[in-house]
Amino acid sequence: MSLDGERLQQTALDVARALPGVTEGHPFTKHLLVIKVAGRVFLIVTEDPDKPIITVKADPDHGAALIRDHEGIQRGRYFDKDHWVSVSPGRSITAGLVQDLVQDSYDLVADQLPGRQRDELRRQEGV
Repeated sequence: MSLDGERLQQTALDVARALPGVTEGHPFTKHLLVIKVAGRVFLIVTEDPDKPIITVKADPDHGAALIRDHEGIQRGRYFDKDHWVSVSPGRSITAGLVQDLVQDSYDLVADQLPGRQRDELRRQEGV
């Protein structure tokens, strides 16, 4: 079942908030809720009822495939266009897809952390 804007964003936030080491805030503007792991961005939720989107990090090849296969996915709005995609409500945007995109974004960022930080996150996941 496809998600409306509110459910799209809430699903993304529910997944992100359940992950270890996550913080959130509004460092750029009051309309962008930024979710980070170890100080690095992995999810942005646009807090504008007229533009209910999320933006996540994606491997460039995977991002290109997502854009090709889902009309609700486009190049990222706020960051490097090759490494980020923005997701808006659409027929093929499901809760499972959003959950996978947020988890993949988190993993991409966490995998780039220094070893000690990465190890600490893995310990927290095991708790």
